[in-house]
Amino acid sequence: MNLTVDRRASLMRPRTPHTLLATAAALAAAVVVPQPAAAAVPAPGPYYVQSATTGLNAADNGGAVEQHRPRGDEDRQQWQLKPSGSSYLLENTVAPGSCLGRSGDQAATVACASADAGWEIDPIGADRYTLKVPGTTRHLTVAPKPSGATYPARLALGGSGDLAAWYLTPVTPATRPMPPQGRRTLDQVTFLTTHNAYANGVDGGFAPPFVNLVPNQTRGIERQLADGVRGFMLDIHQTPDGAILCHNSCTLVSRPVALWVDLQRMVDFLKAHPDQFVTVFLEDYVDPAVLRAELARVNGLSDVLYRPDLTGVRQNGWPTMTELAAAGDRLLIFTDHSRSADQAAGLTRDSFGVMYQPEWTVENYWSMGSGLGTSDWSCYSRWYGADTNIPLTRTEPGFRPLFVMNHFRDVPLTGTAGTDNTKLADRAQRFCQPAARKKPNFLAVDHYDRGNPASAVTTLNAYTYP
Repeated sequence: MNLTVDRRASLMRPRTPHTLLATAAALAAAVVVPQPAAAAVPAPGPYYVQSATTGLNAADNGGAVEQHRPRGDEDRQQWQLKPSGSSYLLENTVAPGSCLGRSGDQAATVACASADAGWEIDPIGADRYTLKVPGTTRHLTVAPKPSGATYPARLALGGSGDLAAWYLTPVTPATRPMPPQGRRTLDQVTFLTTHNAYANGVDGGFAPPFVNLVPNQTRGIERQLADGVRGFMLDIHQTPDGAILCHNSCTLVSRPVALWVDLQRMVDFLKAHPDQFVTVFLEDYVDPAVLRAELARVNGLSDVLYRPDLTGVRQNGWPTMTELAAAGDRLLIFTDHSRSADQAAGLTRDSFGVMYQPEWTVENYWSMGSGLGTSDWSCYSRWYGADTNIPLTRTEPGFRPLFVMNHFRDVPLTGTAGTDNTKLADRAQRFCQPAARKKPNFLAVDHYDRGNPASAVTTLNAYTYP
């Protein structure tokens, strides 16, 4: 990552701009199982009105109701659900007397006593609802998406269909205690994860001179493993020596580390600790054949490599941690590379055990802002744009994607990261958890040794999200 202006912010090449058509195909091919029974209308209380299409929240913006990036209680996005005769009201929690309603064919805030404030709320499936104008066929809906653009911000009134499906996400959800050790599944567990884990200045060079003076971490991979880090974000670039861990490129980088070296450290750790599980996230700029050759250099990799694509996860959900340990499935490797590009090249990465991340996870946009000043805690999908829409709320029948929560800034200043890390649990629970309607599984931070982010992992591992 560019430590002054992160490369992934570039419009020319965001971290995963790769066309996700193959991802959509894979999702569409998921095995269909019977749908759960429809849920009743939720109990009165504060909720986010969240689009099932985009994952964005209905927010009051000066009287207009728009879909905004989830921002917890900071953006007039919370609505108090109240019964009103045979219909329901949604009163804004920071503007008593002002309700989510309509004006003509557009959503708007109106006086709660107005005839335009009431909604019929009907369940569709286990957790989605429609909001309909009483006695009509007009529904609260996301406006159709123009070609080459994202969905419009202003919410509208229209017909039924996918754009009229909504989650009513509790502001403070009821959680359950974490199951006993032997019964907790992979998607119920949260892991401490290091952003740019290789950029530590201990194991080797990672960036050109001067840039390498601002590392993302200050401890090597072996120490990270010993300290409880179980998720590792690694950037790989192609050189004549193979897949090499560098930031931006390997030009002028002194003593860079090869991917296989760090993977060998992880495999050796797993062999010595048979009850542990490790996940690797590759920001991947190498040809598939080069990556396959790199993995072939890792002794014992096949003994621990986890293949969810071969074990029925999409049909049956994630296994328990105990089942994974018993099967020896303890190292999961993701790539952000494009499946479609690999298919064109004639070799897909999952053919040798590297999973395409957008098919198995959701992930929030990575930056909380610059290295100094206030931070942006909004939590929305990094895969939302004119050509891509994988909302944080995505689920499939029988399968819940793992949730990667990024919590770091453009520039990894030690002091700022330490302060941000003290607030990790708060952001995870109040902002990102409701935004995704699932608990984060990977908490990715800079300078994991500052601000005690491990305490946030402990907090989240005390419960499961409904």
